[in-house]
Amino acid sequence: MKISMLLQLTEPKKKTTAAATEPLSYAIGIDLGTTHSVVSVAHTEKNVEVLLIDDSPLVPSIVAYVGDTVLVGKAAEHITNAFSSFKRFMNNPGIFLHEDKSPIMLSAEVLKKLRNDSENILGKPVTKAVITVPAYFDDTARQATKDAAAVAGIDVLRLINEPTAAALAYGLDQEKLNEQTEGTYVVYDLGGGTFDLSILKMKQGIFQVLATGGDTRLGGDDIDQAISKHWAKENHEYLKLARLAKEQLSLEHKWQYKDVTLTRNELDLLSKPILDKTITITKRVLKDAGISVDLVKGIIMVGGVTRMPLVISLVSTFFGKTPLSNFDPDQVVARGAALQAYMLTQGQGTLLLDVNPLSLGIEMMGGLVECLIPRNTPIPMRVSQDFTTYENNQTALECHIVQGEREFVSDCRSLARFTLVGIPPMPAGVARVTVTYQLDADGLLSVEAFESITQKAQSIRVKPSYGLSEDKLRTMIYESQAYGREDMEKRQLIETKVEAERLLRYCQSALSEDGHLLASKDTECLKAILLDVEQVLTTDDRELILNQIQRLKQATASFAAERMDQAIQKRLVGKTL
Repeated sequence: MKISMLLQLTEPKKKTTAAATEPLSYAIGIDLGTTHSVVSVAHTEKNVEVLLIDDSPLVPSIVAYVGDTVLVGKAAEHITNAFSSFKRFMNNPGIFLHEDKSPIMLSAEVLKKLRNDSENILGKPVTKAVITVPAYFDDTARQATKDAAAVAGIDVLRLINEPTAAALAYGLDQEKLNEQTEGTYVVYDLGGGTFDLSILKMKQGIFQVLATGGDTRLGGDDIDQAISKHWAKENHEYLKLARLAKEQLSLEHKWQYKDVTLTRNELDLLSKPILDKTITITKRVLKDAGISVDLVKGIIMVGGVTRMPLVISLVSTFFGKTPLSNFDPDQVVARGAALQAYMLTQGQGTLLLDVNPLSLGIEMMGGLVECLIPRNTPIPMRVSQDFTTYENNQTALECHIVQGEREFVSDCRSLARFTLVGIPPMPAGVARVTVTYQLDADGLLSVEAFESITQKAQSIRVKPSYGLSEDKLRTMIYESQAYGREDMEKRQLIETKVEAERLLRYCQSALSEDGHLLASKDTECLKAILLDVEQVLTTDDRELILNQIQRLKQATASFAAERMDQAIQKRLVGKTL
């Protein structure tokens, strides 16, 4: 296997005075959030400005349609049929949430407002942006985000994971990168709709993501619903009051409004079962990264929910240290995105290595998955692997691209299929087809299959019409761990059966073509062994199948040598050595 890493770098430029580097247009950072969105711009590596839109850094991710008028942000908050939390549907962009309005179109309306208001504030055009996405966004959701930006007139420089952006903001806030600032950091990102946890290692100005995990349906919204249910008033109005109560109780010990009250203790009791799930996920991601708690240098808190005293207490207790609090948790992601935009356009600063959240592979004989890019591999990256044909004279090869953590195609997600045709007719196992997976910095996948003799190639860029269901996305990694041993044992059985079937076909073909080279008793003996192999293939006894494979190889060793001698003699007829 040939693996190479591609790093997206720009040519370094000399530092000049602020007056000499006044931009003609701005590249901004956008935290396109489930509940709120934030815009930031980096004027230099040390000067990052969070823009106040409608007098607030937080722009509600809400869209309402009143006749022909589109209302976005605060203007839409009090509209009864306004749309919110549509970011949760970005992995299924084909659905319609309002007449002909898809999650892409709704997101585009928010991005359009962010762009227009940013231009008004900055006094210059805004044409480019780095946009953040949850670490667990799949290919479809990432592409949908880019499509929404295109509709809004924004050229996406790069999509980066939200926790990674937060870590980038903290890393570049240091006056000087040194041994004291280098180390392993955890980004705990608990927002309104999702929970993400990333483990990053910072060394010599490089951020490398070691592992990611999370839950796309776990966040502050769940706490709001628990509060509303506690009041026995589960409707839109009281959900908004629940959110307000949760925010106020970060500073106070009792909250009351008209007919409802809530104390800090009651909030903690309602929230703890939800927040405990984040600690469970944290333990799993640390295990994935091979990192113990004592090796974590700092914890970066992201998302408004992390202001809750109970969250801070749970995280501090688990890690044995107080989380970092240099930045407002609502703004840190946008700050990191702005810094990344500055680096991509100005060519200076810290290098950022992101990872792909789910493994990418290809279907093999027997319905097995051959993993080409494992989960948590740094991106962008490129990997190539050679494959061959299974049947004699096979002239086409189907490439089935899958995503997931299980050993079998049936347990993974199908991304795309294509067929490479025109392979020269050759014996099984002779053809060489190189399959290349290229994962770009935005986490989007391109696949190519190339046959070396004919120079034929076929490629595809993966952009599925429909993404994972949120429940499926949330459980894929859990299932890989729960069924890991069972899957591996089943895989070993299938691989053994495929090998036995391959040998069986080859021996039957050889016996049909060159059986005359064997004595009649040897022929009958070989036929009996082939029959035994056929019979054991109906069982699931791997050891028995392995024994029969070994028996078959021993019985055909002299036959194979004789066939080889005959083939060489035929080639040498009329030739002089």
